Parts: sequence; C-alpha cells; structure tokens
Amino acid sequence: MILLYQVAGAVFLLTVTLCMQCAGVITVIEWLKQVLIRDTHKRGPAYSAVLVVKSMAIIIFLHGLTILVWAGFYRMSCFPLWELAFYFSACSYSTVGYGDMIPPSNWRLLGPLESVTGVLMCGISVSVLFALVTRLLDRDTRFPQRSHRRSHGTPGPAPEHLSLKNNA
Repeated sequence: MILLYQVAGAVFLLTVTLCMQCAGVITVIEWLKQVLIRDTHKRGPAYSAVLVVKSMAIIIFLHGLTILVWAGFYRMSCFPLWELAFYFSACSYSTVGYGDMIPPSNWRLLGPLESVTGVLMCGISVSVLFALVTRLLDRDTRFPQRSHRRSHGTPGPAPEHLSLKNNA
C-alpha cells in the first residue's frame, strides 16, 4: 500500500510539473516570437543582453514555482516546516543533494525523481535560451549594412536585388 501512495504522489507531481513547464515555456516562446518579429533590425548587444536576462528571469521564476509545488507536497507529507521542505526540494531539483535531510522512508524515492525531473526541465530551459541567443546572433550578423543605415541614417549600398546593375 505504501508503494501505491508513492506512485500516486510521483504521478501527481510529475503531471503538475510537466503542465507548468509546458505552459511556461510556451508562454516564453510566444512572447519571444512577438518581440523578435517586432524587432527585425539590429538593436545592439545591450538590447540583446536585456532580452536574454528577461528570458532567464522568467525561466528561473518558473523553476522556482516548480520547486515550490514539490516543496508543498514535501511539507504536507514529510517535513514539519516550509523552510525544510523548500530547502530539500531545491537541493533535489537542482541535483545538489546535500544529504543533510532525508525524507521518511516511504517518500525517499521522490528526491531522485525530482532530480531527474529538474535536469530535464533545466535542459528544456537551456534549449530555449540557446535558440534565443542563436536567433539574436543570426539577426545581428545577417544584415549588418541594413541595420547600420537604419540606426545611423547614413546611406549604404543598395541591396543587390534593387541594384541597377542586376536589372540591366
């Protein structure tokens, strides 16, 4: 019967974690798509850095919410204080696993499960940030002359498809 409770708790926590992460990542991706579509010209490294920092802050907040959900479960079933539950959850999720706290034996398998889940969720977050940085670098290096003209108002050479040489 104890194993049934462990499995039910694990399924519940994994389901909530996956739903939260999917919703959060979809929201971040949709927001980034809107920002990148709206800002098609080069804005410079400071703008790109701010965009990456904003994205990272949202992602870290999302991971914090996930840790809080697991901590809530630990608080109800394993630990007498929120501080202990959150500490254990953060150590497990981040795979630090200090080992100075051990949940009751009937819930010990949740720690390693949370660690595996945390690694996978962090991997998804890293891939979103990698895609963002790649997109920003591609945008900033693809059309350097066009972005130079827009930002400084100096005329540059006409694009090749508008050149009189190609039309003759």
